[in-house]
Amino acid sequence: MFDDITSELRALMPELRGRLIANASLADITWFRVGGPAQVLFTPADEADLAYFLKRKPRDLPVFVMGLGSNLLVRDGGVAGVVIRLGRGFGEIKIEEGGRLRAGTAVPDVKVARAAAEAGISGLAFYRGIPGSIGGALRMNAGAHGRETKDCLIGARAVDPEGNVHVLSLADMGFTYRHSAIPETWIFTEATYQGAPGDPAEILKEMDAVAEYREQNQPIKERTGGSTFKNPPGHSAWKLVDDAGCRGLRVGGAKVSEMHCNFLINDRQASGEDVERLGETVRARVKAKSGVTLNWEIIRLGSPRPGAAVGEALAILDNTVDQAQS
Repeated sequence: MFDDITSELRALMPELRGRLIANASLADITWFRVGGPAQVLFTPADEADLAYFLKRKPRDLPVFVMGLGSNLLVRDGGVAGVVIRLGRGFGEIKIEEGGRLRAGTAVPDVKVARAAAEAGISGLAFYRGIPGSIGGALRMNAGAHGRETKDCLIGARAVDPEGNVHVLSLADMGFTYRHSAIPETWIFTEATYQGAPGDPAEILKEMDAVAEYREQNQPIKERTGGSTFKNPPGHSAWKLVDDAGCRGLRVGGAKVSEMHCNFLINDRQASGEDVERLGETVRARVKAKSGVTLNWEIIRLGSPRPGAAVGEALAILDNTVDQAQS
């Protein structure tokens, strides 16, 4: 448990309209269902409320932002400072003339795909296959089935750490593979997309195909964080993991999915450390087998339990993981 600083924050920002919760469980709102609490969980009412909070908060107070928690691994010691989770004030979708769609960054990607389809806007059906929110899609240039966010985005809005609102063009985003050049301390609040005219029935059929592919090839009904590692240039992460003999590998309550081995799953009440140790063990074995270094696609947040290691120091380099943890 962290010290409760919510009263101090409210005193600094009397006009705040959003909700502050002390020692809020993050395991309850992340897909892995692991990890410690947030010292403070803040849900702003809208963009203006978010900007007000950032302008008034103490300069040395750490701030992190999360979306649906689908691509996030929270460590067992929790997160000191404030975790911002965008809610209803960032959940609106607007259909505009000329095949444009505007969405708040708390909107799930699948909901944007569905809204575009119903409006006869093609080009966003690939979002049906991404298990996250629009904020995460902007941060990581999320993509699937041959398309990426950069292929349909025309602009976005974000708030910087000082509470200044920025209107960003596609060029400003600096998109590369699973990366945006916008500082990680900026919080996206809205995105605008450009699609093309399409037949709603055909778009929905395309979305159904995406959904069917996911169900047949990915462990979407498990407690997982989605794709664990980025594809290295010229390689598929899942193939490297498989070739290193890691399909089905287990550490404690965490396991490499046998359906798709670029997914880690929590199938036996795993801890955050179990999941991270498993991921680092996979990385070490892939490096030893192929010479390729896998980089995490999942974001790891917070501190470990007292005295525990993090990162590469967690890797199990011998075979004890197979014998003792299976």
